[in-house]
Amino acid sequence: MSSLTRIVPGSLLLLALLGGCDRQSGKDAQPAASTASTESAAQPAAAFDRSHKGSPLPELTFTDTAGKSVRLAALTGKPLLVNLWATWCAPCVAELPTLDALAGTKGAALQVLAVSQDMGESTSDGKGDGRDDGTAARVKAFWDRKGLTHIKPLLDPQGKASSQYQATTLPTTIYYDAQGHEVWRLVGGHDWASQETRTLLAEGAR
Repeated sequence: MSSLTRIVPGSLLLLALLGGCDRQSGKDAQPAASTASTESAAQPAAAFDRSHKGSPLPELTFTDTAGKSVRLAALTGKPLLVNLWATWCAPCVAELPTLDALAGTKGAALQVLAVSQDMGESTSDGKGDGRDDGTAARVKAFWDRKGLTHIKPLLDPQGKASSQYQATTLPTTIYYDAQGHEVWRLVGGHDWASQETRTLLAEGAR
């Protein structure tokens, strides 16, 4: 994995092939939004981790780009995918269309959350919602530009999810069963339209 403290345009394709991006260590180190193409499928270079199996949904609250709060621990009742991504992460950008398509076809039986790890200065009023209007505008513009319609992006400008999951590489995706217990997590880019995906998601429906 290459450090993303500085990214030059010619490195974006290489990062997509490597399957993941190192998480940024601070706001000043965060590069501009990635311009990597999403037309090619995400590379299946991800690593699965079942060492946290059985862990409950954490008490985390995010906001959508309109400011509505979403409490993670309340999202039980059907399996849930929590995807940590960022606009500057080429493998994230590459896999998002397949993740959005998955949400479109499996929406009745599967919840899919895309939690942006783009950093920003929180403008919350002390209630801990972590809202940042600059980050919200940037993420919404990115989402609209990519034409993603089945998932609404959530904001985590303080990186609470990355800290909770100890995620040092993006994308990182965590899968929970309908009771809110972790089944597995995946580190790196993935093709969510693959046969492997259907087999893996079946684990949470048992």
